[in-house]
Amino acid sequence: MDHNPYIKSGGKKNAVTGRGSIEEPSAIVNVPWQTRSAPPTEYELALSEALTEIFGAGAEALPDIVAALNEKGVKAPDGSDWTEDSFKSEMKTLSG
Repeated sequence: MDHNPYIKSGGKKNAVTGRGSIEEPSAIVNVPWQTRSAPPTEYELALSEALTEIFGAGAEALPDIVAALNEKGVKAPDGSDWTEDSFKSEMKTLSG
């Protein structure tokens, strides 16, 4: 999905760029993935940066993603190398 389906289209566009619109914050409900209870940890930031690079390089299959994380030296939360199972488990944990 390339957009948030809950945001209303239309609205006032930015006069300079002609892009985007802002809804009245009190008039909308945030979906869970738009909110957090705390700022991301250093671990979460490092993992998200590595995954952004990996996906940007074209990796799509789980074995390729896990291999790239291990090649980059990004460790699983317990300090070990990633496996497909540990990656799936961590994504489930991080997704709430």
